[in-house]
Amino acid sequence: MRHTGSCLCGEVTFEVDGDFENFFLCHCERCRKDTGSAHAANLFSSTAQLRWLSGKENVKTFNFKSTGHIKSFCSVCGSALPNIQMDGTLLVIPAGCLDSDVPIKPQGHIYVANKANWDNELQNIPEFEQLANEDNA
Repeated sequence: MRHTGSCLCGEVTFEVDGDFENFFLCHCERCRKDTGSAHAANLFSSTAQLRWLSGKENVKTFNFKSTGHIKSFCSVCGSALPNIQMDGTLLVIPAGCLDSDVPIKPQGHIYVANKANWDNELQNIPEFEQLANEDNA
């Protein structure tokens, strides 16, 4: 299966050929810092191949204190991008950077002991199609 993706500004585009084996929502403190959100949403594959279509020179990779907590991002807009980990054996793709549909659902929440205190019962808060502008408020 072929998947396409890009960063927010469009400078970096890529393709992933292959299937995703896992999809996890990670609540660890590092992933929350990486995303600025409740959790990271990452797809994992040990067989898929990543190919940069444009902007490879804008891709920067950060390895937190050489711990293996790795984040790749666009140096222009800061968007999260795929990276290769585990000595080249694991492709990690932030689900939000894909432009094509994600073919699998998350398999679970991980590191929930580090979950943000405000990340509870979110299914019970109101949903809106978009942010109302001040004229409609």
